[in-house]
Amino acid sequence: MSTKGRSTPRVVCCAIPIARAAGKILVITSRKRPNCWVLPKGGWESTDVELEAAALREASEEAGVRGTITRFVTTVPAAASTYHFFELDVASLDSEWLESKERRREWVDFAEAMQRIAWKPELAQGLAMSSLAPRR
Repeated sequence: MSTKGRSTPRVVCCAIPIARAAGKILVITSRKRPNCWVLPKGGWESTDVELEAAALREASEEAGVRGTITRFVTTVPAAASTYHFFELDVASLDSEWLESKERRREWVDFAEAMQRIAWKPELAQGLAMSSLAPRR
């Protein structure tokens, strides 16, 4: 298990921004790979107190999203990080946000979101457990 020099895996909090009435998910471009799409996510910081707060902060910084965490989805352990996923019902989108010059964002349906984030298996696994996933 690689932890990239850390003694324990990094704690990553991930928001799944949802426009529930439309059945859409907001995806954003990666800063490191501008042609790849991701969900808003980032490291938990001690000032966040709760994991949900980190997911909200990351959604605001990376996607300009405002809303309410409505559901814990799942935890996905990976080699260097442990991902915690939360559904975020979007109330509004900021026209300018911290990373607006570095990222694009787009509303897509579940199938399109899965296709775009498939390159990042941890994200796809988390999204597949969301309430927007088709029932098996």
